[in-house]
Amino acid sequence: MPAYAIAHLQEAAPAPEVVEYIERITGTFEPHGGRFLVHAAQHEVKEGSWPGHVVVIGFPGIAEARAWWDSPAYQEIAPLRSRHVQGDIILVEGVPAGYDATATAEAMRQTAPTE
Repeated sequence: MPAYAIAHLQEAAPAPEVVEYIERITGTFEPHGGRFLVHAAQHEVKEGSWPGHVVVIGFPGIAEARAWWDSPAYQEIAPLRSRHVQGDIILVEGVPAGYDATATAEAMRQTAPTE
């Protein structure tokens, strides 16, 4: 099942360390099967607010995503970003091929209070 590293990063002034981070990050996730799905793209807010930027890196599975995050290669460069750019980062599993949300809705219906 695919997995994703998703970052919601706040605006920050450009810094040489951030440029170095961006130059080096691909080399840290490619050995784990990762690839950018969203990076440096404009986004369109439809509800709420979303200041800053979104980054999505796809992986073959959650084990690969965790291995990337915990890898010495990534941990070495992570401070280059975190010293200058605040944000939230999560690792999350995707859904399997053929996923049907109606099954989830039915399970929720079974446990929801009746009105």
